[in-house]
Amino acid sequence: MKKLAIIAFLLSLSYQGFSQSGTYGIRAGYNISNLDFKETSPSNNKHRNSFYIGAYGDFRLSNTVSVVPELQFSPEGAKDEKLQLDLIQMPVLFKFRLNERWKFGLGPQAALKSHKTNDGMKNFHYSAIAGAEFKLNQMLFVDVRYSYGVTNIFDDILSAEAINTNIQLGVGYQF
Repeated sequence: MKKLAIIAFLLSLSYQGFSQSGTYGIRAGYNISNLDFKETSPSNNKHRNSFYIGAYGDFRLSNTVSVVPELQFSPEGAKDEKLQLDLIQMPVLFKFRLNERWKFGLGPQAALKSHKTNDGMKNFHYSAIAGAEFKLNQMLFVDVRYSYGVTNIFDDILSAEAINTNIQLGVGYQF
């Protein structure tokens, strides 16, 4: 019981710290996505181009480090309709400020497939993300990100294995 109370107390302190030093914003942009198959692709595997949109919170941990959870809708996968993934994603980036204008970030991302069922693809996907951000002014920034899937997107009953890779080119607005 004491451990639970200590954990609850520490979490409340972190929430208090986040609530005082956080900023919020939106970001949107262009996706270039593809599936990387372990074996030969079962169909014509061309990349899929689309647009994404999302919202984020940026919570400073120090002058140079912040944690940035996001929620975004991102159509990914391949161009072939059978291989398309429309995902609701939650990346959590740890951003490092290099100077007043440049930041870079690393982190994990969890994704939930949004509308297809019984299509042979898993409902949850996990990726690793790396990216860079350039601040244009106090509120606007541009960024680029690369996500690399760390789990197979196909159900275990299928013999196919592939991971999702994605490049995002975006613009954001900080409130």
